[in-house]
Amino acid sequence: MAAVLSSNPLYERYLALRDRLTGDAGFRRWASRFFLTRWIARRHAKALFDLNTGFVYTQILQACVRLEVFEALRNGPLSLTQLSLRTGLAPEKCRVLMRAAESLRLLETRSNQSQEEGFGLGFLGAALLDNPGVLGMVRHHALFYKDLVDPIALLRGETEPSLKRYWAYSGTDPAQHEGPKAQEVASYSELMSVSQPFVVDQVLDAYPFQKHHVILDIGGGEGTFIRSVMELHPRLEGWVMDLPAVTERAEIAMKSAMPDRPWRVIPGDFRNTTLPKGADLITLVRVAHDHDDEVVQPLFSKIFKALQPGGRLMIAEPLSKTLGAEPMGDAYFGMFFLAMGSGRPRSFDELRNMLMQAGFHSIQLVKTAIPLQTSIILAIR
Repeated sequence: MAAVLSSNPLYERYLALRDRLTGDAGFRRWASRFFLTRWIARRHAKALFDLNTGFVYTQILQACVRLEVFEALRNGPLSLTQLSLRTGLAPEKCRVLMRAAESLRLLETRSNQSQEEGFGLGFLGAALLDNPGVLGMVRHHALFYKDLVDPIALLRGETEPSLKRYWAYSGTDPAQHEGPKAQEVASYSELMSVSQPFVVDQVLDAYPFQKHHVILDIGGGEGTFIRSVMELHPRLEGWVMDLPAVTERAEIAMKSAMPDRPWRVIPGDFRNTTLPKGADLITLVRVAHDHDDEVVQPLFSKIFKALQPGGRLMIAEPLSKTLGAEPMGDAYFGMFFLAMGSGRPRSFDELRNMLMQAGFHSIQLVKTAIPLQTSIILAIR
């Protein structure tokens, strides 16, 4: 196995030595005292502790969001008594939550004239204000956490995940399924819409859409992304394609926001519907990673056929193996899609190979400001 993983025997010996020393309690004690290695030992100890306690941290954040703590502190610090009244928690329990949130940089201790213990927004807590995308995801995670209570059962397929029931299209057979009803898609459609700014701002800053004439956004939900592009580029025509129940909502949103602009809303399941022709840019914004290879590979082929020579495909989503954001790709999204019952995180190399198989060329990774939130892949027909 080692020969498969690495062709460098010196590096393999280094890794073997590293693992042996790291696993030795005596060496760890020495490293924690020696001045040249002490900072490394402390950093690794904290990382290991955070792995062990991370679920507690997320529940502290969940409690603060549900109790609207950050909103309560919008206009300035409050005393512990005031926060106790606002949250409905007994003072001693409120203190536990506030101090826990302070340790996570969500809140900060603030002094007041009465000298009573008080709290204001911390750096991360302030960043959550007026950020419906993050707040929506925090609330949404309550379902995900239920599915992770027994991760072994989830991995073995012994449970019916709550997340799978939430995503109405997940795991359905397009040949037999009529499609989810409007009430079934409302909650996840709204979540996708409010969390879309994570991606929209990154994409708009990184790519010159003005070079295109017609953009087709496949799996475009309520049209949040296409409207943002059209607002910035007045000469563009935008098309949105999604499931019929979703496009009912998109139709209303587009009519309201773009009454004097050319646009189309196209109902259809891209798994069994022919894609319309005429767009010179087709976008998949947080769509490819939601689906298995058996869906994505044919979709790439369909997009290739729908584009004219020179037309472009854009994929915008977080990628596996992104430098500095590795846990987001394979840890978070790996388990998230498992619970969802569909999709998987993919690296740039994996997507490039799939795109080449569909016929695309000149495939490139476009830099974004925060790759943890999204990366952009462009491919030319």
